[in-house]
Amino acid sequence: MKFKRIAIIGKYPAAIESSEMDSQLIDLIKYLSKSDYELIIEEKTQKKIKIDDYQSTPLKSIGAAADIAIIVGGDGTMLGVARNLLDDGIPMIGVNSGRFGFLADLNKKNMFTSIDKVLNGNYDEDRRLLIETKVYRGDKVIYESFALNDVVIKSGVRLIELEVSINDKFVHTQRSDGIIVSTPTGTTAYALSAGGPILHPQLDAISIVPINPHTLSNRPIAINATSEIEIKIVQMEEASLSIDGQIKFPLDIRDKIQVTKAKRTISILHPKDYCYFEMLRNKLHWG
Repeated sequence: MKFKRIAIIGKYPAAIESSEMDSQLIDLIKYLSKSDYELIIEEKTQKKIKIDDYQSTPLKSIGAAADIAIIVGGDGTMLGVARNLLDDGIPMIGVNSGRFGFLADLNKKNMFTSIDKVLNGNYDEDRRLLIETKVYRGDKVIYESFALNDVVIKSGVRLIELEVSINDKFVHTQRSDGIIVSTPTGTTAYALSAGGPILHPQLDAISIVPINPHTLSNRPIAINATSEIEIKIVQMEEASLSIDGQIKFPLDIRDKIQVTKAKRTISILHPKDYCYFEMLRNKLHWG
């Protein structure tokens, strides 16, 4: 596939000097402008780097305006952008300027070479599944959202008691600090810190990971992604639902949370020489 209209999206994490991010984005824009591409700069990014020579578009409208999006930032940036581009389904390239870069995998040193490879058609498409979450209060859906990484139900102060069912089959009641329902993408995020397994991104599976369970025999499990997960709140003082660690929704003891595989996916493009296991070795410091 040939890409003509390219969207540039930046982010400015506190851990990175703004001038460094500005310079990286400006260098990327100047480099791409030498070729026959139509560049579209995300609205907030353009205001920050103060380049007014290109079309500016709000993030929500990027998907309809561009053929591909290049995101300069960290994994959190990729997560937020991915949810905003869902309706249009354009592919993404991630340039890592954050801490880990499990999703934003291109580094600053090879940025131009790697982007050239992808834009010239020398890439592998990496389709990632998403999960859809609905919060029911009685028969009414009071909240719904998509997640690329995970859905987390977490207590505020004390342990929360949750009843978990899969495909209408009772699994268990657990007392814990909460529970993580994770996509394969999210298994290298919060779920990994909570002791969950790493699932390869191409697995059609979802992991369910307890957070500090009161009963030590309560272990993470992986299930088919086509399964329907239902979580009921049995006892709580305070609890919330978190989507990709970025969106927070307060929960009530009357609430029931349903998590299913979304019909939509997101697409990340990697150069042909990209290796998932090499990325894991580098990021997790394996031998």
